[in-house]
Amino acid sequence: MSMHAPLASSDKTGFLAGYMDTLSLVERLHRLLLDVIKDEFERIGVLDINAVQALLLFNIGDNEVTAGELKSRGYYQGSNVSYNLKKLVEMGYMHHQRCEIDRRSVRVRLTEKGRSVRDHVAELFARHADGLERQGVLEADGVDRVNHSLKRVERFWSDQIRYIY
Repeated sequence: MSMHAPLASSDKTGFLAGYMDTLSLVERLHRLLLDVIKDEFERIGVLDINAVQALLLFNIGDNEVTAGELKSRGYYQGSNVSYNLKKLVEMGYMHHQRCEIDRRSVRVRLTEKGRSVRDHVAELFARHADGLERQGVLEADGVDRVNHSLKRVERFWSDQIRYIY
């Protein structure tokens, strides 16, 4: 038996623990992001949409998209995209129009009311970016390193899904 076997096993256990911490942190950060958006909208008195819907409006921006494109372009990861789109149309945050080529498909874009929400979220994120940098929480190279690592995990997970069969 090699003297290195226990070390290798220990390293694997340490890596697994670190990976599990990362997964937990990503999940907590997402929930915190939604809480921050919710608190911001409560502060400004916009109470008819939830944080997921506000983030969806932010991600759509000036684009005109279908529900399917929202997922494929990475704008929306939830399973209830149709529900949220329907609610946003009903509340006047989005326009919808049947696609002329494929009548089953509906294209959506923001209304003026939706663009106002998008702008509020953009301002919130700009304030956060400024605060993170000004307070020394993150610098540009730190953001780049975090993004690089998370994109590699995203690619790995995507490959796991794509090549599962």
